[in-house]
Amino acid sequence: MASEKIFFVSLGCDKNLVDSEMMLGLLSEKGYEFTDDETQADIVVVNTCCFINDAMQESIDTLLDMAGLKKSGSLKTLVAAGCLAQRYKEEIQKEIPEVDVIIGTTAIDEIAQALSDLNNHYKETDAAPLTDTKRIVTTGGHYAYLKIAEGCDKHCTYCIIPKIRGKYRSVPMDSLVKEARILAQGGVRELILVAQETTVYGMDLYGKKMLPDLLRELCRIDGLVWIRILYCYPEEVDDELIKVIKEEPKICHYLDLPIQHCSDDVLKRMGRRTDKAGLISAITKLRKEIPDICIRTTLITGFPGESEDEHEQLMNFVDEMKFDRLGVFTYSQEEDTPAAVMPDQISEEVKQRRREELMQLQQEIAFEAALSMEGKVVDAMIEGKIADEDAYIARTYKDAPDVDGFLFINTYRELMTGDFVKVKITGANEYDLIGELEDELTQ
Repeated sequence: MASEKIFFVSLGCDKNLVDSEMMLGLLSEKGYEFTDDETQADIVVVNTCCFINDAMQESIDTLLDMAGLKKSGSLKTLVAAGCLAQRYKEEIQKEIPEVDVIIGTTAIDEIAQALSDLNNHYKETDAAPLTDTKRIVTTGGHYAYLKIAEGCDKHCTYCIIPKIRGKYRSVPMDSLVKEARILAQGGVRELILVAQETTVYGMDLYGKKMLPDLLRELCRIDGLVWIRILYCYPEEVDDELIKVIKEEPKICHYLDLPIQHCSDDVLKRMGRRTDKAGLISAITKLRKEIPDICIRTTLITGFPGESEDEHEQLMNFVDEMKFDRLGVFTYSQEEDTPAAVMPDQISEEVKQRRREELMQLQQEIAFEAALSMEGKVVDAMIEGKIADEDAYIARTYKDAPDVDGFLFINTYRELMTGDFVKVKITGANEYDLIGELEDELTQ
């Protein structure tokens, strides 16, 4: 019944968020209403994640919380969608019987049909992600994610994604350009390209890497100011991609290069397709060709068999490379992955210690980099106003939403979320910057 109210929970990564926004759009088209109060909902949809153990536990806990509402009689229908639903359908049915509908990652387009007949929707498909529906953007409207592909063919030994999301499937370029144009017409000013790996976009459809061509098409869309690229595997960053980043002013000089480690032996056990020399070469080339490039990376510490010497190698590598942005995950032993049964699994205590050492080192590097920004003038996007203060939160091109830092701006001026302003950096606080509007400093 389309007049029923839905409470929607989206867990996990930004790629999952796009799926959630697509489902919201489909449900809206069918006349469903939405509520931000789960106690007032007739239906709850939980778009789950199970990439690592912590994410899986959060998904299970959320489903159990919502099952409690159903037991109390205030909730009619509970839906489990997404990665956990795709991977553990039978277990969910057995352990959480309050769940009425289970929708895998390949069947999000059938969410409305599933609710109308309360059937499970769990299909295998080679189709690309859904794009032909009006998304409900949940990021505030000034920025949005554009998922350019689904699945992955890399098969890193620690990762379950290929088994959950399937093989790599690019979205046709015309569909992406159409979707991006609609987003821009709706007020989106920053477009963030995501996939399990963005750099091999188009290989399956066009026989060659088409990310540079896609970027050029997106740069022609009126209204877009920034285009940001996430999840680029370092061995796939080629001259053509570097060229388009240099030439197109809308493309942020920012790349997310998830390297995971620097030890050749660890990288080999991880199933990665690069080595330390290749990483240094890729990073050095990027910084030479694009001197103001901001490089973000992620590392896994405590991978099976990682020795203290290999950990020290990683510490030294981070110190030498001085990444602009860095995140560290402790290795998560995922069921049905080759790494899960490798010998020499490392204790959680050692994993956490190594993570803390890496993050402490990165904090020092980041603070020095932030201090070096003092006196510089940067473009920034307004994210919102700080309550009861004459100050705003903003982001520079070096800051992706949710994962990087902020720029705090002191001003009496009225600014709107999504506005772009020029800011002179006046100070720093750990990962964040402080500044003032440039034109106010000259008045």
